[in-house]
Amino acid sequence: MLDGSSPDSLRLIGVIHRRRLREVYRSAGWPCQDGVEIELIAAGLLVRERDGLGHETLRVSDAGIAVLAETLAKNRARRDAHELLVERVAREMTRAGRLAWRGLAVRVRVDEQWQIAMPDVFSVRHTSVEAYLEPIVHEVKVHRSDLLADLRRASKREAYLQLGGECWYAIKSGIAEPDEIPAECGVLVADDARIEVARAAPKRPARMSFRLWMALARATPVEGWRFDEAQSALGDPSPG
Repeated sequence: MLDGSSPDSLRLIGVIHRRRLREVYRSAGWPCQDGVEIELIAAGLLVRERDGLGHETLRVSDAGIAVLAETLAKNRARRDAHELLVERVAREMTRAGRLAWRGLAVRVRVDEQWQIAMPDVFSVRHTSVEAYLEPIVHEVKVHRSDLLADLRRASKREAYLQLGGECWYAIKSGIAEPDEIPAECGVLVADDARIEVARAAPKRPARMSFRLWMALARATPVEGWRFDEAQSALGDPSPG
């Protein structure tokens, strides 16, 4: 049990409370005087203080600092697991003779509205012929809650389908069954040793937009591609 708090009060602390704790820690601590603040004070995670002029501010208590540290550690572990699988998928694409990028941000028009698509991995074939590029999008999920939240966002999936001729979900083994993923997407399942195809992605004709070309021009592909290694993979049938 954290000092100044009780097990019952800590069980009430959720994401919104932890976010408020971070905001108070990073700020001058001016009170909002809302329900979230009341619950944090009651839990002993925030402390009310008054200065010499009678102005009230908030300070994150030692117990609150411990909650922030615990949250930081959990978030870092969550990100690390995701980033490790993203890196594995990107490396698999380079080993398959493709150029791969991580963290692209591309504007895509879906249902008459612009939105930013940020696929975890985007890749194309090594080729000098545009028709042979075969762009592919991979979205990586290592937690079931993140996957289910993503699957509810049909517009995000449509944006990915516009970017690539194939769209795949690469998921950590055990977080979902392949048939839970929409049929328009392929499914890769990863464990500690390997990444296996659970269901192939349907192939669709895809032409890369000017916006996507510009995003690629500004980005750096995953290290591992070398010009001399790529020559044998070039798809241009013409000499030179």
